[in-house]
Amino acid sequence: MSDTYAVRAEALEKRYGEKRALDGFDLAVREGTVHGLLGPNGAGKTTAVRILSTLVRLDGGHATVAGLDVVRQSREVRARIGLTGQYAAVDEVLTGRQNLEMFGRLFHLGGRRAKARAVELLEQFDLTDAGDKGVGAYSGGMRRRLDLAASMILAPAVLFLDEPTTGLDPRSRGEVWDSVRALVASGTTVLLTTQYLEEADKLASRVTVIDHGRAIADDTPDGLKNRIGGDRVEVVVAERSEIPRVVKVVARVCDGEPEADEDGLRVHAPVTDRVSALTEVARTLQDEGVRVEDIGLRRPSLDDVFLRLTGHRTDVSEAKEAAA
Repeated sequence: MSDTYAVRAEALEKRYGEKRALDGFDLAVREGTVHGLLGPNGAGKTTAVRILSTLVRLDGGHATVAGLDVVRQSREVRARIGLTGQYAAVDEVLTGRQNLEMFGRLFHLGGRRAKARAVELLEQFDLTDAGDKGVGAYSGGMRRRLDLAASMILAPAVLFLDEPTTGLDPRSRGEVWDSVRALVASGTTVLLTTQYLEEADKLASRVTVIDHGRAIADDTPDGLKNRIGGDRVEVVVAERSEIPRVVKVVARVCDGEPEADEDGLRVHAPVTDRVSALTEVARTLQDEGVRVEDIGLRRPSLDDVFLRLTGHRTDVSEAKEAAA
């Protein structure tokens, strides 16, 4: 991993009337990595991306992208970046190839070079077979990959992805993830905003959590998870009346104070020696005749981290729970 930063932001401020969209926001993104930016709706994620991509002027602080000042050198910054928003910006009437050629011409590549670049990008994003089909017939994942390809016309040093897989099914999301990994392998730095915590966990080497316009945490995904206790033994009981007995057993074996979720019929506690603790809890519960539905080891998720840091889950997680 490079020690050079592709994106730096210090004490960024942005106000809309009385509302502070950014209130002293800091960010450091290393070259050649995917850096996740997580936060609830209204936390300031999109505002930060718009400032760093020169679409919105900051009210305070300082930011550089690819070593260039986003205010004083905004034109040069635009030549070094790509931006993919929440919704695909391709033309559904045109074919994939025609879309890329059009974007190439808009970037002043000239007809011949635009055609050649379209061929390169169709191959890079595994769209060659669909290149001459109308985009209206593309799946959601294919459209998103074409959108990513369009943002790579000039092979930018830094690519901003603002919630790139919103609304996609799991298969299409996986296709986009593969494309992002390929971009980073080729040397592009990616700043990814997302509400899908699984997405940040799978793609990002480092994550910044933003809330109320400020960075409230910055670490690797594993580092963030370790902040809330690392591995845990979790027991799901068959009857609520068994919870007190399970709490006593888990307290004797595990390293920390057990927590009981009576609604979920669960008891869990942090452990250091994960395998031996799990084995001992299972054996003791069996010896004492406690009926359990499930027992296992559980790693904290980024959703757990998000809940602990912000006081609530992401809107995506809440929507899933409501649907269930």
